[in-house]
Amino acid sequence: MTINLPLLCVLLLSILSVNSIVEARIRHHRWEVKYEFKSPDCFRKLVITINGRTPGPTIRAQQGDTIIVDLKNSLVTENVAIHWHGIRQIGTPWADGTEGVTQCPILPGDTFRYMFVVDRAGTYMYHAHYGMQREAGLYGSIRVALPDGEVEPFSYDYDRSIILNDWYHKSTYEQAAGLSSVPFVWVGDPQSLMIQGRGRFNCSKPGVEAASCNATNPECSPYVLTVVPGKTYRLRIGSLTALAALSFEIEGHNMTVVEADGHYVQPFTVKNLFIYSGETYSVLITANQDPSRNYWAVSKMVSRNNTTPNALAIFNYYPNHPKRSPPTVPPSGPFWNDISPRVNQSLAIKSHPNYIHPVPQTSDRVIILLNTQNRINGSVKWSINNVSFTLPHTPYLVSLKQNLLDSFEQTPPPDVIDGYHTYDINTVAPNVNATTSNSVYRLKFNTTVDIILQNANTMTSNNSETHPWHLHGHDFWVVGYGSGKFNVSEDPKKYNLVDPIMKNTVPVHPYGWTALRFVADNPGVWAFHCHIESHFYMGMGTVFEEGIEKVTKLPSSIMGCGDTKRFIRP
Repeated sequence: MTINLPLLCVLLLSILSVNSIVEARIRHHRWEVKYEFKSPDCFRKLVITINGRTPGPTIRAQQGDTIIVDLKNSLVTENVAIHWHGIRQIGTPWADGTEGVTQCPILPGDTFRYMFVVDRAGTYMYHAHYGMQREAGLYGSIRVALPDGEVEPFSYDYDRSIILNDWYHKSTYEQAAGLSSVPFVWVGDPQSLMIQGRGRFNCSKPGVEAASCNATNPECSPYVLTVVPGKTYRLRIGSLTALAALSFEIEGHNMTVVEADGHYVQPFTVKNLFIYSGETYSVLITANQDPSRNYWAVSKMVSRNNTTPNALAIFNYYPNHPKRSPPTVPPSGPFWNDISPRVNQSLAIKSHPNYIHPVPQTSDRVIILLNTQNRINGSVKWSINNVSFTLPHTPYLVSLKQNLLDSFEQTPPPDVIDGYHTYDINTVAPNVNATTSNSVYRLKFNTTVDIILQNANTMTSNNSETHPWHLHGHDFWVVGYGSGKFNVSEDPKKYNLVDPIMKNTVPVHPYGWTALRFVADNPGVWAFHCHIESHFYMGMGTVFEEGIEKVTKLPSSIMGCGDTKRFIRP
């Protein structure tokens, strides 16, 4: 395999700038991605595995380390790409793993090398970023420790990672075909929820073939988290659901939230943690209850009226048997449509007083993104500012760096939709028609940008959905939340510019708005999109370009599709 010298230089400089004292390590992983039959919720189906596992292997590293993943695509008939969720890719925008944005997809049979520096300690994830593959099982955890000699603002005895997920029995292709069809076929509720890759579907349901569902399969036995009485545990909890917003709780135990998306928070205590797709949290939990029994851990779908059963795991007090069921009925969790506690949790998340990243007090540009559901030629789409996003065949990073401006539309998307000030977010729009585009926002390098995510009514009366928005290549300050319609002149006066948390993923609540602020200081091209798989597939996203002229020579490995073929020498 050839070594890309510019890439190697960037990585070495990044290592030196991140930590010039502690010797950084290279963490080398060799992964093979392929389809296998698995039964994670007792129902047998094809899932995408990494080295035979789903969830995939946990990447463990220390701040400043270089991660190398040699990824072999053995899916036979399907492309792939993997995004390193929460890793900012400073100096390596081509390693972000976003097909159509930063790279061409990895073809069947090919091996692709991802190489990047983990520049900040914290809890992160990785997952597929090609089509809707993430929900087929291609995901895992990234855990980055502080450099030697540095300590965190909290203490604990043991460290555990848990990914929460939802699970569909239909293939991603069946779901995508339904979303693209006229008449429209919605994906529906997930069949199961899962805790660390394990759920339990009711195999006795009418119409379920006995050969395809086995409730005694050990692959779907409940996940067990064994704890020692009196000890405190750091649970790193991430959500990679395709659709569901979740509430997670452990029966009889409080959780203290201490980290969100890699940043320390002013600690606060919750009974149940609300978590949206793309978010990560660290919570501290002490095994201080009756040690003679086990307890339930419960994941519940909220924010949508649904038929999906709760996921159950066992919080096992040693030395009780790990398969011993708790003697109680599992907690039922909060009501699915109770918005106020979810909003209250969002408002409670503030930066730890000793770890505040000073927020710019003013912004240079304000972009208001109205989240709407629309129709285009009979198809149902999601849009921002009445524009439904589509990915081009040539990755933006190559198009913009090589000046291939015919590869995507050059008319920029609007900073605010025409008629925003008179738009009624509480009713179905009188005209639900929209357009498609693959144009991008060009941001002036090193300027401060405000993004206002404005929610609205869908095409169904009295309905507004929760959307978790994820920004690649950046963390942003969450400077405000509000209900109703954002007031351009009044609401910015209420921003938290003292101790706002920094995150990479944030929800916009039903009929509400969320305000973000970030500095466009990471040269590259970065996706910003709803992290619900079907919503992004249906057009709920956009792309930001910043400082493209500062990006060094692109590696040829990211090319080979669309107009990039001209740069590949036979």
